Amino acid sequence: MRTVVGVLRGGPSSEYEISLQSGASILESLDTEKYEPRDLFISRDGQWHSRGVGVSPERALAGVDVAFNVIHGGFGEDGRVQRVLDALSVPYTGADALTSALAYNKQNTKDIVTRAGVKVAHGLVVERESDLEAQALNLFRSFPHPAIIKPLAGGSSVGMTIVENYHALEHGLAEAFKFGNKALIEEFIKGREATVGVIDDFRGEKAYALLPVEIIPPKKHKFFSYEAKYSGESTELCPGNFTESEKQELERLAKLVHQEMGLSHYSRSDFIIGKRGIYFLEVNAAAACGMTKESLFPKALAAVGAKVSEFIDHVINLALKKK
Repeated sequence: MRTVVGVLRGGPSSEYEISLQSGASILESLDTEKYEPRDLFISRDGQWHSRGVGVSPERALAGVDVAFNVIHGGFGEDGRVQRVLDALSVPYTGADALTSALAYNKQNTKDIVTRAGVKVAHGLVVERESDLEAQALNLFRSFPHPAIIKPLAGGSSVGMTIVENYHALEHGLAEAFKFGNKALIEEFIKGREATVGVIDDFRGEKAYALLPVEIIPPKKHKFFSYEAKYSGESTELCPGNFTESEKQELERLAKLVHQEMGLSHYSRSDFIIGKRGIYFLEVNAAAACGMTKESLFPKALAAVGAKVSEFIDHVINLALKKK
């Protein structure tokens, strides 16, 4: 008898389109001799669909043995869909509701990993004020530049801006506040970008680090922006051009972040290698790890000789065992 796998994709966030593509990749990669795939699509307005028909979450999840969650952004990463699954006693991939909510907040994550000795960029959480112009002026006078502004929660570099002057700062705040009432402003660290995936209980290791990927955005993008991520213009090298000591430290830090945050099954951490060392940027919990053809996680899997189908099978087994 085949295991029914409900692939959760879509959802009411700015990363809706990428989530649809990630879910399609999971559905295509499932071994249909072993699994019965079920496409559980959630529309932008939060309506659940099963077999193309709008239904309640209870109806959509009826008969599902395990849910594979690839809803990026709000609802899928912040603990809300996890609470729905918990209430219906459906096992799922990724961290539990509380851990997901913690990891979704970039400042919470920075606070936790800093206590573990991980180096992070100097930053400040700012709340939306009624007078955006005055707020931008105060920040420009008090915070060192260049800086980077991002929404306090979310991924795919959505709403993120590099700012070098007052006008860019005002614009950056406005962009970040489109996604919530709080934003994070950080010092901009120039360096090489890297990302490292971690998988639980894989190949005999409690936390197995994939080879670090080096990300080289095109020159017209100053960082790995949303456009640089999904346009196919960026160069993504796996393994990256890192020294052996850099590679080992990136892998150590990714495993440390995964464990300190209490994440489950798999994650991917982003770093900058600057003049003063390796800085942690943010962590992508399981639901946030893109699985499209342009995504970094599948490329890192291929670099260590692991098939996506093998990885999916492993993660489903972890979820079913509630590990």
